[in-house]
Formats: sequence, C-alpha cells, structure tokens
Amino acid sequence: MDSVFLNELFLPALLGGVGGLTRGFIGLLKALSLRRKILWGYYSITVIIAVIIGTFTGLIFNFDYRLSLLAGYAGSDILEGIYKSFKAEKVYVSKGKGK
Repeated sequence: MDSVFLNELFLPALLGGVGGLTRGFIGLLKALSLRRKILWGYYSITVIIAVIIGTFTGLIFNFDYRLSLLAGYAGSDILEGIYKSFKAEKVYVSKGKGK
C-alpha cells in the first residue's frame, strides 16, 4: 500500500510541484529584474495548483513521471495566461487631432 501511494500519488504530486516551483522561480527572477512588486500569495497559489495538475496528470498518465513535471510547469503557465486574459484593465482612447 505504501509503495502504491508513493509511486502513483506522491511522486507525481512532487514532480508537479517542482515544475510549478520552476515556473514560479523563473517568474520571480523576471519580476526582480524588472523591479516589479512580488505577489507572494499569487505565487503560492500557482505552486499549489501545479501540484494538483501534476498529481492528476500523473494519475491519468502514470507511465512517465516526466509528464507530471512538464504539466506542473506548463499548467501554471497556462493558468497565468488565463488569469491575465480575464484581468480587467482600463483603456483610454484619445480623440484625434482636429476633431
């Protein structure tokens, strides 16, 4: 029972989390280089979601654990893109000259 838990649930979750941490670390380095504010809560949520994505990917496709690692990395990247697409920003349109 312990071997099944380790091989089929814990290892995919761990690798999914490592993938999410890798993606988050790259984003963290980017934010630091651009001197942007770091949102630690958002960072934590993306890592937790990466663990969940990695776990379910590992359970569904349990033939290769590298897929869990990749899913954790790409999954948090996809979720970040979806978040940014729904984020409302104000757009100001100026009138052209002579009107």
